[in-house]
Amino acid sequence: MEPILIYGFPLGSSMGLVAALEWLGKPYRLCRVDMLGEMRDPSYARINARHETPALITGKGQVLTETMAIAEWLAARDDDRLVSPDPLSLDADRMRQIMAFINTGFTGAFSPLWVALEMDPPRPALQAALREYAKEAVIERHDKLEAMVGNGPYLVGDRPTLADALFIGIARWLEFHEVAEPVRWPKLAALRTRLEADPAVIYATALESGDSVAGSGPFRGHVPLAEVIERFGS
Repeated sequence: MEPILIYGFPLGSSMGLVAALEWLGKPYRLCRVDMLGEMRDPSYARINARHETPALITGKGQVLTETMAIAEWLAARDDDRLVSPDPLSLDADRMRQIMAFINTGFTGAFSPLWVALEMDPPRPALQAALREYAKEAVIERHDKLEAMVGNGPYLVGDRPTLADALFIGIARWLEFHEVAEPVRWPKLAALRTRLEADPAVIYATALESGDSVAGSGPFRGHVPLAEVIERFGS
């Protein structure tokens, strides 16, 4: 069977992994999950007890969670090196280094902003403090990533890799939370422009938005969450 990526909306970090599946070019299916509704339902714990996306149902029907684990699963099956360098190369080391930074400090800096946004009932003073703290952290993490970017068109080499996939899924949160203008970081802004014009990223964004778009070559359609839980939930 084809692997099934469970990805979240709205503005899920997992959008980048959908783009990575497109770049990889091997058959895959998707399961689109409302992170503000379906993902919080008790039944979702059968897929991921932490009630998070993404999750991957492998070709053997096993559930794999955590972004880095899924990215490594994809890299291990990238026989033609379409989304990752040779695993023993310096470029692969750099890719894993950047991916780890994006998946930890870079992504984590936004967490207080999401907490403040979703706080119910509202606590205005705490929400304001969380936003002030988080905005400073997000800016600092962007400064660090800007310094890590080389002179090539992408984060590693001359074509998008899994590092770019992880980045583009998170990068749009900068404007959503009104932290700062992207132009403050010229290299990252140029990278975003390049990635946002990529057909795979455009396609992944359209799917995330629920748009009716023509099928791409490797994409084999969506699977309802209820079916995924019934077939593969523990």
